Amino acid sequence: MSMLWGFITDFFTYETTKSVVVKSWSVGIINRVVQLLIIIYFVCWVFLHEKAYQVKDSGIESSVMTKVKGFGYHNNRVMDVADYVAPTQGAAVFCIITKLIVTEKQFQGFCPESEVKYECETDEDCDKHLGSFLGNGIITGACVNSSEGGRCEMEGWCPAENDKVIMQPMMEVENFTIFIKNSIRFPMFNVTRGNFPSSLNTTYIRSCTYDPEHNRHCPIFKVGDVLRYTGQNFSTIAQTGGEIGINIEWECNLDESEERCQPHYSFTRLDAVFQKNAISQGYNFRFAKYYKTENGMKNRTDFRTLHKAYAIRFDILVTGLAGKFNTVPTLINLVAAFTSVGLGTVLCDIILLNFLKGADQYKAKKFEEVSESQIQILLSRESCSQLSVKAEEKISDDSGAVSLYLDQQL
Repeated sequence: MSMLWGFITDFFTYETTKSVVVKSWSVGIINRVVQLLIIIYFVCWVFLHEKAYQVKDSGIESSVMTKVKGFGYHNNRVMDVADYVAPTQGAAVFCIITKLIVTEKQFQGFCPESEVKYECETDEDCDKHLGSFLGNGIITGACVNSSEGGRCEMEGWCPAENDKVIMQPMMEVENFTIFIKNSIRFPMFNVTRGNFPSSLNTTYIRSCTYDPEHNRHCPIFKVGDVLRYTGQNFSTIAQTGGEIGINIEWECNLDESEERCQPHYSFTRLDAVFQKNAISQGYNFRFAKYYKTENGMKNRTDFRTLHKAYAIRFDILVTGLAGKFNTVPTLINLVAAFTSVGLGTVLCDIILLNFLKGADQYKAKKFEEVSESQIQILLSRESCSQLSVKAEEKISDDSGAVSLYLDQQL
């Protein structure tokens, strides 16, 4: 019962601030240094670097168009853009094929599998593969002879693909160029920008290639340069394929001229995390071209040419952030700055209450309990108008503030 009553009396209490002026050089210096650091932080970092006085728009609207140019030799053929770029629409994600493994004249039917894991001597050896979807077709369960010995029979497009063929990549890809056309809009401010500089003309566009120091606004990128910016070796990535990200970052301060709102390009290997994994390295995909035989209109038979393509996939990634002065965030951060200056007082209180020799004296002056009975006694005394002051303390000029001299106790 006493604990409950103590809780009730403690709950219905009121605390008010009591000012104690501490005459200490060390504590005073700590207080001012902390306040100065807080002010420097808000001025230099929050307001100047982070521009907290601005309202920000990160909901960028973007459109990207790409175009690749270049010619190369692959498998004794001259390859142009229509042969090695997929898809052909010039989208923000596209592939440049570096190596093709072609399986020609595939017809629907029955034929032996091509992979070693489907070797067999009897039909029983193929039963374990029934229902498997990891081959080139549906396993029938029969063991048939092939040019490489016994193989499990499959139903599908025949002859089965053999993707273990050694094929040299198209080395000219390193000199191909990528043209990027990017337009963006910040809807909050209704500001529209493009990645072409105002000085762009026909002569410049025909001769420039992107360089981070000398031509950082040129929208034409050499494939070999992009790979070098990401730290990749072209010979390696041409064999296995890979994924490269071209990042276009728009960071615009709209308190300045809109002409200064220019893109910043950066490059990264997006599938770098998988290069240490021996299971699935690089990037490849398959596509087919379909035909019909000319053996009469009623007996025309479909066949196809299958391509397994190893390619460098490019992803154009666009991000943006625009800011402009606004009263609301300015006032919010000013209030936060003024409030944070008070952290110096909190730190000094911790020092005074815990680490100084005069901590007990400071506690006695900072925290004082006054009950209603004490107030009644004081009011009943005629001499309560003036409180006696001990020799070691004095009433300061500030109303309700008590000054303590602690330098001799440090």
